Amino acid sequence: MGAPKKYPADLRERAVALYLESSPRPAIRRLAEQVGVHPEALRNWIRKAEAQRGKRDERPVAPEAPELARLRKEIADLRRANELLRAANAFLTQQVDSTSLRA
Repeated sequence: MGAPKKYPADLRERAVALYLESSPRPAIRRLAEQVGVHPEALRNWIRKAEAQRGKRDERPVAPEAPELARLRKEIADLRRANELLRAANAFLTQQVDSTSLRA
């Protein structure tokens, strides 16, 4: 189980909304000081909100993360299986070639 949340959800939402709705965008450090949160916490909340809105591609949205991890594992397993099949095919091809030379 993860660490308990230090900041209430409504504070998070208000701080992120304040940042995203401001024009020009304020410095995260200054806004964090005004709101009373750690700058890195605010930066992470903003990144997560942008990812959920489709404005940031670097992080999967929370519901997609487990599926993405599962699919990556499945791809790795399939690649290993392909390598095994290639090796078996090469071995069998070599066996067939050597028996056809004897006949």
